[in-house]
Amino acid sequence: MAEAVDLKVVGSRPVRPDGADKVTGRAQYGADINLPNMIYGRVLRSTVAHARIKSIDTSAALKIPGVLAVVTGADFPQAESGEIGGEGGGDVADVAQNVMARNKVLYHGHAVAAVAAKSQSIAEAALAAIKVEYEKLPLVLDILEAMKPDAPLLNPNCFTKGLSEKQTKPSNIASVMTLARGNLDEGFAAADIIHESEHVIPMAHQGYIEPHACTATINEAGQATVWLCTQGHFDTRAQTAKILGCSVADLRFIATEIGGGFGGKTVVYLEPVAILLARKSGRPVKMIMTREEVFRATGPTSGSIARIKVGVKKDGKITAAKCWIAMEAGAFAGAPCGPAAMAIFAPYTIENFKVEAFDVLNNKPKVAAYRAPGAPQSMHCMEVALNEVAHKLGMDPIDLRMVNAASEGTQAPYGPKFPVIGFKECLEAAKKHPNWTKPVPAGAGRGFAVGFWFNVGMQSSAEVHINDDGTVRVVEGSPDIGGSRASMCIMAAETLGVPYERVRALVGDTESTGFCNVTGGSRTTFATGMAVVRACEDVIAQCKNRAASTWGVDADQVEWKDGKVVPKPGVNADLKPLSLAEIAAKSARTGGPISGRASLNAQGAGASFACNIVDLAVDKETGKVDVLSFTAIQDAGRAIHPAYVEGQYQGGAAQGIGWALNEEYIFNKDGVMENAGFLDYRMPVASDLPMIDTQIIEVPNPSHPYGVRGVGETGIVAPLAACSNAMRNAVGFLIPDLPLSPPRVLAAIEANG
Repeated sequence: MAEAVDLKVVGSRPVRPDGADKVTGRAQYGADINLPNMIYGRVLRSTVAHARIKSIDTSAALKIPGVLAVVTGADFPQAESGEIGGEGGGDVADVAQNVMARNKVLYHGHAVAAVAAKSQSIAEAALAAIKVEYEKLPLVLDILEAMKPDAPLLNPNCFTKGLSEKQTKPSNIASVMTLARGNLDEGFAAADIIHESEHVIPMAHQGYIEPHACTATINEAGQATVWLCTQGHFDTRAQTAKILGCSVADLRFIATEIGGGFGGKTVVYLEPVAILLARKSGRPVKMIMTREEVFRATGPTSGSIARIKVGVKKDGKITAAKCWIAMEAGAFAGAPCGPAAMAIFAPYTIENFKVEAFDVLNNKPKVAAYRAPGAPQSMHCMEVALNEVAHKLGMDPIDLRMVNAASEGTQAPYGPKFPVIGFKECLEAAKKHPNWTKPVPAGAGRGFAVGFWFNVGMQSSAEVHINDDGTVRVVEGSPDIGGSRASMCIMAAETLGVPYERVRALVGDTESTGFCNVTGGSRTTFATGMAVVRACEDVIAQCKNRAASTWGVDADQVEWKDGKVVPKPGVNADLKPLSLAEIAAKSARTGGPISGRASLNAQGAGASFACNIVDLAVDKETGKVDVLSFTAIQDAGRAIHPAYVEGQYQGGAAQGIGWALNEEYIFNKDGVMENAGFLDYRMPVASDLPMIDTQIIEVPNPSHPYGVRGVGETGIVAPLAACSNAMRNAVGFLIPDLPLSPPRVLAAIEANG
């Protein structure tokens, strides 16, 4: 791993390569693709939350002039059960039925038919002409009600996984994750203080600016090309192929620029529908969701109910911890109960613990990943519990965590021992930070909480091509959401020893570059960056061989230094160094174009820890909450582009604050979401937030050539608990449930006198 003192480009803050196009409007997003003879697709969505589809009559729609195609579930092949890998995957049959309902609708907004027409207005008229006859079924919205043995059953083929015995009776509980170690009874018996509480957190949406959009065309050979806004066009292609029963070789997916995703754009919704409409109509089809459709029919994150019990000794040492958490999957299995269970106790050394996490079906939209999926919900209850324990002990909440902090060699609750991690360094930085040491503003409350995320590696590919003037082209398959093209250019420039300005990065489509998993799991700068570095090393090896051949010496007699091939000490001193540009200029005479390639399944992703400090002021007459200050401290391993790292910290904080204070899905008794729009779904805007202070901690990850740990997800984990803890200190008592919206806060204040 390169030492920081040797780095020339890594750690710098160059202008992002896509910035000018985005601010001038030249960048091509999902809805910006236009093709000759293109028509427009729209989806008809269920008006009930749980019903059997008795009939769908599309005849009137097909008679409308300008309507060129209609599809329903009957036009899709029968989807057999089987796993679709990657984030956003799941059971093939479930994903297919979420794209288009077959015999039943399972939530309000479930797709039941789609049309393609010459204009959007004609398409809307066609939707209105389709007649669907429903037989309403009992619905279940509440998690606890859904878990009861006699609850209305969503899927008769759902048998609970993860139990010791194979289940023979179907259930709304799709799976159970249990992690345990030690002896809980002995642990709690040894405690001087025990805290217990229950916490409810509702569904929330990722809130990306750009709605889902795609454009599909298909040729006479049956090969489709799809332009789409996605976090992973390779994985989306694989999902679409499984749903349509075709080969991935017949699908070319091209990722456009993406206006946010945060895990929500890892799932297929429109792409298979657009391809079928294009096949039926013989015309290119563009589909764009409305904002209401985004809320009603695309994955929010799971709502949850968590019950926590923590025992500690007087010195703050945790003796035992237990959590029971049930998470909403929506209509199809897939709540992030596994990561929730794995994350909740990960920052701490606890000898005796047990966590049970349940994936529960109910009549709501199928959930999708949202930045560290599962961790904000589960860690909220633990971090709030630790705050309450600190109050009872009269102990500084940071000191309490330091007593129990995991470090190198600590066995994580989910199995492996941690390598080098930066948790204690984050705690030490928080304890010294001016926003912790300064007096709490009058009438306000200060909260502290810890966040954690594993980070992952997975599969990535990259090519590095050298132009004849020595400029560098990096081609990789990870859609750029948070500035990854700049990071790839920085790592390529650092490895090759050339200026950043001489490197360009391109996100290739599924036909022009090697396979890359989804941009998610905080993996891109780590894994795809590692592929770029290895591809650059391939280029360097080729350059050394070509220079050695030119000089008539052995390859082991030369080395790469500062972007040039130079003879090793003791070799012919008359040989002048050859730069990358000089070698490239003569490449036609030394073997042809110079291109390096790498494909890998990256291992050794470094776990990431964060500490958040927040000051909140509460208007006790209205319940309104003002965020006075917010501090995000997180270990980046090494910040490749510090400005982007800070942006990730600030973005995660803003989303976490929104979830903590206002954001929630509100359903009526019929399962209809009542706030499906940005006017009523209250996301924070700039005027709601202070400038978010950041501090980058760098404890390099030894598994990456430049020490990278992913930073995209950890930042959203701690704000929920930090805000709850600040609220407790502001009003003098714990409000256990989220969001801390004015009605809930005011009701709690009035109830507590």
